[in-house]
Amino acid sequence: MKPSVIVLAFNSVDTLGTTLEQARAISDDLHVVDSFSTDDTVALSRRHGAQVVQHAFENYGAQRNWAIDNLALRYPWQLHLDADERLTPELVAALRSLPENPAQSGFLIARLVQFLGREMRHGGMSPTWHLRLFRNGAGRCEERKYDQHFYLAEGSTGELQGYMIDEIRMSLSEWTARHNRWADAEVMEQLAVQEGARVRPRFWGNPMERKRYLRGLYNNAPLFVRPYALFGYRYFLRLGFLDGWEGFIFWTLQTFWFRFLIDAKLFEQRKTKKI
Repeated sequence: MKPSVIVLAFNSVDTLGTTLEQARAISDDLHVVDSFSTDDTVALSRRHGAQVVQHAFENYGAQRNWAIDNLALRYPWQLHLDADERLTPELVAALRSLPENPAQSGFLIARLVQFLGREMRHGGMSPTWHLRLFRNGAGRCEERKYDQHFYLAEGSTGELQGYMIDEIRMSLSEWTARHNRWADAEVMEQLAVQEGARVRPRFWGNPMERKRYLRGLYNNAPLFVRPYALFGYRYFLRLGFLDGWEGFIFWTLQTFWFRFLIDAKLFEQRKTKKI
């Protein structure tokens, strides 16, 4: 199999080169959807042989679906990556070994987070599974404000060996600023009426469906109790403390602070509405 590769980018010169270089090991049809970067992202993409189109960014789901609907892809399969995701040699080998016409319509890929230079190997959140490779016409992205995932409209899924490494290189100031914005998006998502097709929450489903089922249980738990419970579960029960000081910072900020901030904003919204 030789899939077309689609990469979303915005001011991504620090990581995009590695992503495109590894993508060229599995395909000669590379596409970068750029959100009007102000750095050298566009020129860097073209130097690596990628076709570049620019489209205004609304949210990740809308951007991904725009790419699915509008890019002229050369091959019948498509692989979606972010500009800060690199592929391990095992994953490259697994992708190159796939037949041209497998029985499945899509494949799940495990993603590891690399934070402050260290790969998070514990905590029950890293790795997580994502549908990133699928036949043209079979996959879409959820219309969610935050935490969007691809889903299959038809067919079955398989799982690939190896990892995508989500390499977080931004400063903690930028990382926390983004999580503040994502907290706003998650609040909007929880308060809105759910529309459109989504990943099915099933405990006995694939890893992505099981994660969505557990997220539903979390969302139904009491405000301000659930961030403490989630941190205790990930950091102690799922051995997040084994990820060292980097893990302590990651799990405290991403699991506790971020989720507590979401609850505080939900509380603010409900109190303001009552007033």
